[in-house]
Amino acid sequence: MKRIAQTIRLRPEHRDEYLRLHAAVWPTVEDALRAANIRNYSIHLLGDTLFGYYEYHGTDHAADLATIAADPQTQAWWALTAPCQERLPGTPEERQWTDLQEVWHLD
Repeated sequence: MKRIAQTIRLRPEHRDEYLRLHAAVWPTVEDALRAANIRNYSIHLLGDTLFGYYEYHGTDHAADLATIAADPQTQAWWALTAPCQERLPGTPEERQWTDLQEVWHLD
């Protein structure tokens, strides 16, 4: 199992929309995440900063992420959520969220 932590900025003017969307995430989007071996996914908010965490239980993270990205329902979901977010400086061009380095874990 691999732990993944990520962050991104929430655009303040889209805060209500983002929270409304995540109060009822589409079941098809959740199914795509589960099919891609993602478990224990949560998103947290502090001010205008979103922090996401999930556990990856597969063997090819990049391939599973590509499967999620190819899913039409996930693409439609991202079309709604992407305008609510602002990539952080230094985020690779092909990514939306910035990966965080794990520095400590209590097992």
